[in-house]
Amino acid sequence: MSRFERIRGRLRRAYESGRESARTRRTDPVDAPEPAGVASPASPGPVAPASATVVGAEPPAAMHTSTSSRDDADVPHALRIAAAWSWRLIVIGVVAWALLGIIGKIRIVIIPLAIALLLSALLAPAVGWLLRARFPRSLATAVVLVGGLAGVVGTLTLVVNEFIKGVPELSEKSSQGVRQIQDWLKTGPLHLSDGQLDRYIDEGQQWVNDNTEKFTSGALSTAATLAEVLTGTLLVLFATFFFLRDGNKIWRFVVRLLPVAARWKVDDAGRASWATLVAYVRATVLVAFIDAVGIGVFLVIFDIPFAFPLAALVFLGAFIPIVGAALSGGVAVLVALVDSGPVTALIILGVVIAVQQVEGHVLQPLIMGRAVAIHPLAVIIGIAAGVVLAGITGALVSVPLIAVLNTAVRRLAARTVPDTPPDAVVVASQAP
Repeated sequence: MSRFERIRGRLRRAYESGRESARTRRTDPVDAPEPAGVASPASPGPVAPASATVVGAEPPAAMHTSTSSRDDADVPHALRIAAAWSWRLIVIGVVAWALLGIIGKIRIVIIPLAIALLLSALLAPAVGWLLRARFPRSLATAVVLVGGLAGVVGTLTLVVNEFIKGVPELSEKSSQGVRQIQDWLKTGPLHLSDGQLDRYIDEGQQWVNDNTEKFTSGALSTAATLAEVLTGTLLVLFATFFFLRDGNKIWRFVVRLLPVAARWKVDDAGRASWATLVAYVRATVLVAFIDAVGIGVFLVIFDIPFAFPLAALVFLGAFIPIVGAALSGGVAVLVALVDSGPVTALIILGVVIAVQQVEGHVLQPLIMGRAVAIHPLAVIIGIAAGVVLAGITGALVSVPLIAVLNTAVRRLAARTVPDTPPDAVVVASQAP
């Protein structure tokens, strides 16, 4: 082989090697070796050794793992955490304020729907019994709803009739009680004269006359809301009927609106919250019935007038935890004071206190159970907030709302694994 052929073979091998290196760089540019003397685009200049020190340059500041820039690193870590919490709490507060404003604007719709949910939770077991007895769903719902309304209307009718029958006797005894109070004010430790009593009575009458216009305007405004009350009542009836008949379909429709990944969690939390609401309503009805029977029996034993209406009042008042039963029991004590004197009134007061203690320390923990256990402070705050926002209706709805939210948040925050595969859950939720 001549010298020229050897040089040509070397050049060909170098050319083939260069082509192979180019192909390697195109397929794996990170790991491909670079030719000597060629600078990489990512490193345009020579890299100084680690031991090299630039005169006059400051060493780079150490950055915390939670920061993305040097400016953040200059802010103390505690201040950054406080600022992060602050703006998030501000956003949550603004959203909560906006939601409360929206609810206030449409309270004529929100309050009836809340009452309908409570009634549905109360009547749902009866509908389930009729469905298991092979009743059609619509017929079972109608029977339960009509039966519940008949029971409520009948109870209210009996209470009103009892009050109407006993009002004359109670008025006469009230007058006697007022005269006894006047005699005690004269002969008791205060030693008030007839002139002082007459002056205080005149001042009270003058106050009533001065505020008559306010009372009248309030009555007129109440009459003006009669249409709203009628509308709310009809909405409660219709919503309760459809919640009882189509509640499962409505909930599946709501779940299908959510992203697929969140459906199982929300469905689990929603069904657990509904079970909590049903348990709360059942327990509240049972506790209210026990309170009414306990106080009503002693009212009958001591021959206090309006025993049945007062027991019914205690039953209704017990739906407002802690506060309602105490207030309704106070009315029974006042009636006993007017009718039978202070000794009987003190006995009835002791009965009311004893019933409240049994309710708070035995009935509530035993019947409610851990599913709806709420701290008493949360109950008091919820009732106060409900009264401020929506009056007596807010007081009725606030505690079950807190119980439902407590269960929902616990379920959503729990790191549980679904018993059913997610795909099966999605398919089941999309079923008609």
